[in-house]
Amino acid sequence: MTKFVGAIDQGTTSTRFMVFDHSGNEVARHQLEHEQILPRPGWVEHNPTEIWERTRAVIQSTLTKADLVASDLAAVGVTNQRETTVVWNRKTGRPYCNAIVWQDTRTDRIASDLEKAGHGDTIRRKSGLPPATYFSGGKLRWILDNVPGVAEDAERGDALFGTTDTWLLWQLTGGVDGGVHVTDPTNASRTMLMSLETLDWDDELLSIFGIPRAMLPAIAPSSNPELFGTTRADGPFGGAVPLSGVLGDQQAATVGQVCFRPGEAKNTYGTGNFLLLNTGTEIVRSQHGLLTTVAYQLGSDKPVYALEGSIAVTGSAVQWLRDQLGIIAGAAQSESLARQAEDNGGVYFVPAFSGLFAPYWRSDARGAIVGLSRYSTNAHLARATLESICYQTRDVVEAMQADSGVKLDVLRVDGGVTANELCMQLQADFLGVPVSRPVVAETTALGAAYAAGLAVGFWNDTDELEQNWNEAKRWTPTWSEEQRERGYARWKKAVSRTLDWIDVDE
Repeated sequence: MTKFVGAIDQGTTSTRFMVFDHSGNEVARHQLEHEQILPRPGWVEHNPTEIWERTRAVIQSTLTKADLVASDLAAVGVTNQRETTVVWNRKTGRPYCNAIVWQDTRTDRIASDLEKAGHGDTIRRKSGLPPATYFSGGKLRWILDNVPGVAEDAERGDALFGTTDTWLLWQLTGGVDGGVHVTDPTNASRTMLMSLETLDWDDELLSIFGIPRAMLPAIAPSSNPELFGTTRADGPFGGAVPLSGVLGDQQAATVGQVCFRPGEAKNTYGTGNFLLLNTGTEIVRSQHGLLTTVAYQLGSDKPVYALEGSIAVTGSAVQWLRDQLGIIAGAAQSESLARQAEDNGGVYFVPAFSGLFAPYWRSDARGAIVGLSRYSTNAHLARATLESICYQTRDVVEAMQADSGVKLDVLRVDGGVTANELCMQLQADFLGVPVSRPVVAETTALGAAYAAGLAVGFWNDTDELEQNWNEAKRWTPTWSEEQRERGYARWKKAVSRTLDWIDVDE
């Protein structure tokens, strides 16, 4: 039997390729960052060509380091930053413009106009999402309206839309020479264009947004025995490998954390934070500011749904300390600096750089640091940054418990920020429940590998995957209930200071 499965993890700030064995252990990886393009306040872009070049490079480097060839891989999965929008020409393969990243807020007027026109309820009911700048449909509409030639090419079927999974699959399977134009339900469910019930593009939603159906990829199950295509011999793998699993990054982490039963939840700490609660085959519609989304669809099985709390800025707030303020040299230093302060010194930081996502959904919000005094230091700001990650997570947990009636017994966590021991202890303290990190913390890539491996029989079923999960560390709460509630009340007060800052009509 072929020994390994690979996973392409195309994220917001970097792309990596990882190889896993049958026990879910990491065999090899390589990772490269790509440029964050910030042309105007609120605009965030990526260069799709750079992302494709980085993807090629990390695949080739990983295989070389591990002395592997294409035939050593049973399958490859793809996971990706979900709502980031790419539009390219079918004939030339060239993008019409930079990708518009999920954090980008330029479509706030489009979202506002959808609500004013009375379309908000239809979009929520059919797609499970509120009209918001976060999702792909508005970004695609903006490109059609503002990038010359796209609308005309779209009507002819020459302009193709995709999130980054679709862009990479198209390239890996041949590009202009027969590339496959496809996505999966987890990514399609983030567009505001797909019906949660049919798992297909919805004619009424397409009409509301004015999106030509010809632009859109086919939608196939997340773990797909019929394959998303096969890599080309002249591509970065140097041979044919089945591409048999695709999951948006947060759903991939849900699979990687083996949250296969209703009521199981995970929280991924990356550029943003994303908490997903498995609700089974039932579509649960949120009344408290969460999203209803597809968690995964394995082969011909019924789709499994989730409630999701999406937080725009968590790990990227630490990057902001490094790149914009220059008070730390690297992300790891945020912990040592924060430990120099016994507490936050009364400082609260709400990093609403892209407005506030769940559970508030306020595009008018902007970041605020409150409670400053002459006593405040860089250490207090670093600690307030870590606390903001944890308080935003508590906001989502509160909403999730109100929607589902499920009270968390433990929070399973993954992602880069989980290496920050202080941050994870604060999370346990703020929630009042234990926080558990698995041995393989990069569960996003692992989930994509699982989806791909299930499709080709590398793993037999989800029971086998559950046996791979092992806890590496657990943090238990140390705060009293009084401490917890006093801090949270001040956090909510700080959040109120960020609202009504931006006029959507500006």
